[in-house]
Amino acid sequence: MVDKRSNAIAPTDYFIEPGYILVAAKPAVISGVLGSSVSVCLYDRKRKVGGMNHFRYPFIGDRHRATAIYGNVSTLALIRMMIADGSKPKHLEAQILGGGHNPSVSAQNIGRENAMMARRILMRHRISVASEDVGGKKGRKVVFNTRQNEIAVMKVDALRSGDWYPYEENR
Repeated sequence: MVDKRSNAIAPTDYFIEPGYILVAAKPAVISGVLGSSVSVCLYDRKRKVGGMNHFRYPFIGDRHRATAIYGNVSTLALIRMMIADGSKPKHLEAQILGGGHNPSVSAQNIGRENAMMARRILMRHRISVASEDVGGKKGRKVVFNTRQNEIAVMKVDALRSGDWYPYEENR
């Protein structure tokens, strides 16, 4: 599909659930719904490409059970995927989103632990964090436009089943 205003190819829409990572080779709009989970959006300022992960838990030490549902695995995999696609760490910048906490649901603040894990991995790889929208009690609907490195965050009191792709019910 071509954007008639700019004559450019319109971005493709993707929705990622917890445990998924997407590095977009072409302009894309990547979205997700976050509660205590966290997404890291990486953008290569030189190549003008981006990627996003979505993880639910901060850490797993068991290599045999390691999947992208864990922040230490997912964030490292996102970085490695961007580098394998041609990015250099010095050209990458990150935005960290999510990590909410509702004390009436859980006493453990796993959202804070998720955000801390993302920061730790990014710092270890010397990737600057351009912005964060983390913490608080509200859930988030996140939309990342990889063409312009723009992120929209919509905060909601409660995440509904209609917030999840393919978007059912009241949205």
